[in-house]
Amino acid sequence: MIRLLSLFLVLAATTAAHAQADETIRLNQTGMYPNQEKVAVVEAAKVKNISIKDASTGKVVVKNKVLRKAVSPWSGKQRTVVDFSNLTTPGQYVFSVNGHEQPFTVKENALQELTTAAIKSYYLMRSGCEIEEKYAGEYARPLAHADTRVMIHPSAASAERPAGSYIISPLGWYDAGDYNKYIVNSAYSVAVMLLSYEQNRSYYDALSTNIPESNNQTADLLDELMYNLQWMLTMQDPNDGGVYHKLTTPNFEGFVMPKDCHQQRYVVQKSVTATYDFAAVMALAARIFKGSKDYPTFSRDAAKAARDAYQWALNHPKAFYNQNAMNREFKPAVNTGTYGDGNARDEQFWAATELYLLTNEGAFLADAQATAPTDFRVPSWGYVAPIGQWEWMIHPEANAENSAKMKAFMLDYCDKQLATTATSSFQTPTGNNPRDFGWGCLAEAFCAHGMAFLFAYKLTGEAKYLTAAMQCSDYILGRNATGYCYVTGFGLKSPIHPHQRISTADGIEAPMPGLLVGGPNPGQQDNGDGSIQYPSKQPDESYADAIPSYASNEIAINWNATLVGLTGWLDNIMR
Repeated sequence: MIRLLSLFLVLAATTAAHAQADETIRLNQTGMYPNQEKVAVVEAAKVKNISIKDASTGKVVVKNKVLRKAVSPWSGKQRTVVDFSNLTTPGQYVFSVNGHEQPFTVKENALQELTTAAIKSYYLMRSGCEIEEKYAGEYARPLAHADTRVMIHPSAASAERPAGSYIISPLGWYDAGDYNKYIVNSAYSVAVMLLSYEQNRSYYDALSTNIPESNNQTADLLDELMYNLQWMLTMQDPNDGGVYHKLTTPNFEGFVMPKDCHQQRYVVQKSVTATYDFAAVMALAARIFKGSKDYPTFSRDAAKAARDAYQWALNHPKAFYNQNAMNREFKPAVNTGTYGDGNARDEQFWAATELYLLTNEGAFLADAQATAPTDFRVPSWGYVAPIGQWEWMIHPEANAENSAKMKAFMLDYCDKQLATTATSSFQTPTGNNPRDFGWGCLAEAFCAHGMAFLFAYKLTGEAKYLTAAMQCSDYILGRNATGYCYVTGFGLKSPIHPHQRISTADGIEAPMPGLLVGGPNPGQQDNGDGSIQYPSKQPDESYADAIPSYASNEIAINWNATLVGLTGWLDNIMR
């Protein structure tokens, strides 16, 4: 049951706190803009008595039309797609069909509360500081993981920093459901949000999230990113420029609060992928933060760190992170998230791109051109080339030929995705292939695609791309096969048992709000013993709102980054 969280004012986005989602009607549960496409999907092949009523008067307000029948290509389920886009007046409404009803809202700034909560979730995920009640309400907790005595793991040892010695590496965010901090994922997460910020500066500048830095001269989003960037800087070895792959305990902690964690924390070996990712995001951040009054030295420091990291990566092209091999050679064994990747070409392309945009030096341009991809795919932590491609697209002054080429690759990709909407189950340009579902699919198959469509819209002005981006968000927010709004604290049916240690151990019934869960995952890698009650093995229904379900119900900073990037950008456009 959704309850008021005055901390975020998030429930202004929902229709009625006591209402519940109807399992027959699938639609956006958080709010729709007056001028957006409005679609509901009915879990039935035949429909009758469809109506849209004013919630207070019961009066039918608009006529709707049945767009088409939809048949799932894998389950064979038959559904009906109903369009009511002609409803443009803000208000509270009820969608009725076949004797079933579900409330919904039409409003301006429909995604603002959700975007604010998604950004605020990073404050609640901070490591190394007290989470204060005046900012966090009931989610307050004491300082933990100060990380002032982080040990050098034998795999990371050097003459200047021998095994068993200590470094200070505070701040940063907990990565996901666990309490470790990973450079690869942090770099990707920060970059995605910086790119959205770069396209929507005035919007994010005006957005207040009530964090300790809210009264300074910097956008709250940038303040939050800086909290993690400052940690990332501590992960670079000042003696050679290489970057430690992660800061971690040997094993995952149990489902306890941070203050109850007692394992020694380590930095482990430097890797080429982490170091290129670090170089890329530091160069990007140096450009965005240039001239900052609150962080006056950061751009200079980040630019130098980026250069040093890039050179180390050039000198160590085979330094991939292989945890199994590392554990055979060094102790203690490390059994936490790997973020392993055996190909650094995409990381180098992104890093070279960002350093060229920062410095205008020909060597970086040459490296970017030498490693450039020849097609487009949406980004993920393991494939970051699209971030570099987006940068070339939006900076044609840097190199018109590169910009045009990357734009052509992306538009071709987007148009192929759009072609699948007409036969889709939920009026979306993605989610129409079983391969679209898997670990983190809501971020990588929906939010990341949504951002690609928004870049396409920015570059062309064609409304079809904006509609496609909105359709991606509609899917996440309730118009999908499970009927979940997949963001905690929002909608009529949202996750209440995410795979996250804090939300499990804090004794609070409701999880932290504003967190995007991973989503349907037919691989069900967490269910070897069959103890998790997945409702289905169908690709788009294989989701379990259960704490043990790390394969479908974990949260992660990279997933939330794409949520912030998509919803903030949409809300800015639709204002």
